[in-house]
Amino acid sequence: MKKYLLLFVIAIFVMSCSKKVEVKGKIAGGSPLERIEFVEASGVATLPLANFGIDKDGNFKGTFEAPKNGMYVINYAGKQNLIFLKGGQKLNISGNSATFPGEYVVTGDAKSDNDFFQACQKFLTNYGQSLNIQQLASGDEGAYVKAMQKIEADINKNIDENEKKFNPGKEVVEWKKIDAKTAILNLLVNYEMTKKQMSGNNPSFKLGKAFTDYEAKLQENKDNMIKTSPFYRQYLLTKMSTDFQTFAQAKAQGKTDITTSELFNQFLKGKKDVSQTEKDYLLAFVMAQSDIHPQTPAASTDKIKKIIEEDIKDATIKADLKKMLFAINGFKIGDDAPEASLVKQDGSAYKLSENKGKPYMLVFYASWNPYIAEGTMPVLKEVVNFYKSKMNFVFVNLDDTKEQFTKTSNALLKGIPGTNVYGDGGLNSDIAKKYGVYGFKLPSFIVVDKDGKVASRSFVNLGDQDLITILDKQTGLSAPKVDPAAQLQIDPSALQQQAAPQVEKAPVEAK
Repeated sequence: MKKYLLLFVIAIFVMSCSKKVEVKGKIAGGSPLERIEFVEASGVATLPLANFGIDKDGNFKGTFEAPKNGMYVINYAGKQNLIFLKGGQKLNISGNSATFPGEYVVTGDAKSDNDFFQACQKFLTNYGQSLNIQQLASGDEGAYVKAMQKIEADINKNIDENEKKFNPGKEVVEWKKIDAKTAILNLLVNYEMTKKQMSGNNPSFKLGKAFTDYEAKLQENKDNMIKTSPFYRQYLLTKMSTDFQTFAQAKAQGKTDITTSELFNQFLKGKKDVSQTEKDYLLAFVMAQSDIHPQTPAASTDKIKKIIEEDIKDATIKADLKKMLFAINGFKIGDDAPEASLVKQDGSAYKLSENKGKPYMLVFYASWNPYIAEGTMPVLKEVVNFYKSKMNFVFVNLDDTKEQFTKTSNALLKGIPGTNVYGDGGLNSDIAKKYGVYGFKLPSFIVVDKDGKVASRSFVNLGDQDLITILDKQTGLSAPKVDPAAQLQIDPSALQQQAAPQVEKAPVEAK
């Protein structure tokens, strides 16, 4: 009996510690060409955790690991909203394609938390429309502080009322209170920047004690705020922006190869009043927004890697930055192209090493790429036909099922020479993970040389001149000029996600 009791206790413990979230739902009028993505909202340099397909009736389902209990971004059809999730939850999300995810209904384990959250958001929308911030900011400093204190009190009153009404968990209530504080802090810093500019950026400009005391009071738990709120990071970066611009202009004088990340890292090292936690989050944000992108030169990427390794102390942030850097820039040129689990239409296994002795290009795609048939295949067909005598082409399908792979490859790639293979599991497949392929990178192209070494970064544009140069070099051919605008179209929501997975903007930039 004790043995069975122990097993029961272990099972309960495992369930309580699970980070897996099970999601299903229906979007009325939803299209199979649209996808639903979930991204952690409080992280920095975070990548999509899940990408779910929708069937012809608008139904979807799937599971993903939630790294922490907290707020997540839900993306759909180029639009996004927030949803509060906890590991171990099972929930149902429903809505209408015309308004989703701006409006949605949650049932199941996450219902009370999100009913509370949405009620608070609705109040803020209506309350915000009743305020004239510009008029408030035109008054004197004392009156502005009192107005901010009233706004804070009104928001907190609504939070308390909704907490009693919906009985949510403590974590979402704490998140909403931090969100209220950061909203006020951003209003305060905007007021400060405006007044400083009105003074002609007078070095002796100073805010009054009532203002600075209130500002400090709102930040009583700074480390928790910076871990939780992207908008608090935005506030801190705005506070630093003037000093950083002065610092950057002096340090970058006469230098053409220095990155914003290097400058901001040097700037933070001189800030003794900024905690290591703040430095990690702020530096990671600036790196992700300023210097981690496909056009970053290899030398600059190496500098960024060094900063991540040596100056970012938080293990989670360090790991997230490395994952993002790999997802955006791919392998180092000359690395071995890894093998991965792939199957052909007939179910037989396929190895990339079968191409050894001849260069090849990997083409990652899925049927739900917008405009893929009309905007993609004509260009791809021209590229393949030009280079096919000197290199191989491997078309890797990342649809959700093998059945969809068969339909898609037969329909889209008919008459285009190459090998059609499937990564079982789509975006969760072995090859997608090894090659850092996410929804926002589809379709994408990687060139591998005749020795099985990576010969290019990951491209999303077939007309990219750098890609054409690499193909020419690998084959010894000389392609005619390709229209730079000719490309495989990628999901517009993916571009938004890549630019702003944290729902924040970079206020610092090296000029």
